[in-house]
Amino acid sequence: LTNPSLSLSLSSLFLFPSFPLSLFPPPQKKQPMQDTQQRRLPIFDANNSPQNISVYAFLLGSAFGASLTHAFYDRATPQLSIFLAALAIFHVLEYIATALFNPQKLTLGSYLINHSDGYNAAHAAALIEFITERYFFPEWKTFGIINFIGFSIVVIGQSARTLAMFHAKTNFSHYIVQRKEHDHFLVTTGIYRISSVTYHPTLNRLEPARSIMRHPSYFGFYWWALGSQVMLLNPICFIGFLRALHRFFTNRIRYEESTLIRFFGAEYEAYKQRTRTFIPFIP
Repeated sequence: LTNPSLSLSLSSLFLFPSFPLSLFPPPQKKQPMQDTQQRRLPIFDANNSPQNISVYAFLLGSAFGASLTHAFYDRATPQLSIFLAALAIFHVLEYIATALFNPQKLTLGSYLINHSDGYNAAHAAALIEFITERYFFPEWKTFGIINFIGFSIVVIGQSARTLAMFHAKTNFSHYIVQRKEHDHFLVTTGIYRISSVTYHPTLNRLEPARSIMRHPSYFGFYWWALGSQVMLLNPICFIGFLRALHRFFTNRIRYEESTLIRFFGAEYEAYKQRTRTFIPFIP
């Protein structure tokens, strides 16, 4: 070897194995595996993130469009497709109304897609009954005047619920609140509006004589749900829905009105006396 420095380096390699001679870069240390949660696709993780909101809206919009298209071509039995379209628009409007007037309460749950196990089971039962009866008794499912009446009830119910949410604005909530906020007030406008007034001699002032209805959002969903079963011509689910809805809204309205009386006192008591829910057997 004619290069003394290279000769010394090679000699050192054999004579002193521990000598830190680096002919190649040291191997890179392996990075620890990232947490599984970080590597998972960030959708359907129950977070109110833009990607989840977009995916839910896209899927609901796709279901709405596909259902309407199918209903247009299936003229004999379009009610199932109309029901799916109505279900999709119902969930979209729930989220939109919350986003417009209660953004501080907005969550992914505002779509109400996973409202409860009972809610999901009820719609699953409705689909199963329709498909089963259509298979064994196709003549029962031919679209006619009864289906059209059911569809009309669905439209009325959806309109009432959406109007209730838009008129109540920040006072509307999917959950019964336990504490009165500083901006809470008794809504008597829009669908809640007072239709006439009369003079109250004891109080020496004009008092509303009556209003359109009480709990219009409950009225809306009650008749939306029953109308959907009339439209589908599902006799079994109609009876089941009727019992379940009456039990649910009886308990919910009783509990909610106890909180409203606590919030507004005599003002709500008077309002309650002047109004009706228009839900059977719930005055």
